[in-house]
Amino acid sequence: MLDISQFREYIIRPALTVINAQSVAAEELVLGTALQESRLIYIKQLGNGPAMGVFQMEPATHDDIWNNYLAYQDELRADVLTLAAPNGGEHPSANEMIGNLWYACAMCRVHYRRVSDPLPQAGDVPGMASYWKEHYNTHLGAGTEEEYEENWFSNMGGD
Repeated sequence: MLDISQFREYIIRPALTVINAQSVAAEELVLGTALQESRLIYIKQLGNGPAMGVFQMEPATHDDIWNNYLAYQDELRADVLTLAAPNGGEHPSANEMIGNLWYACAMCRVHYRRVSDPLPQAGDVPGMASYWKEHYNTHLGAGTEEEYEENWFSNMGGD
């Protein structure tokens, strides 16, 4: 497992700052997403699934963000591109999320930025779990809010 404090300080905070989407609540949501989705261990979905990176975003979701959101957000698109390796294409490949933690983090946060609901308050782990379930994992996903909370508290301490 990656060191959580280093992951937050050297990956999450800088990536969110570059895309002008940094706050304590945003850091916690993105960190909680990584803890839930990959335990900060896996960079490719187990069992030959399509999800990629520590945030386990599927290529279809990645491409949808580029085609239907970032395509209309000039400044944000330019900021996200500064975190990706140049590839000469329309947008980076979803494979970039496997080896580029800053890019994967930015894409996770952009995924949440598409949502009009405000982020839960910093420190509201049940609220973060609910937000993750509704907007990242969705009702179709196998993850649960209880599992999110367990992963948060087992890695971060607390009740």
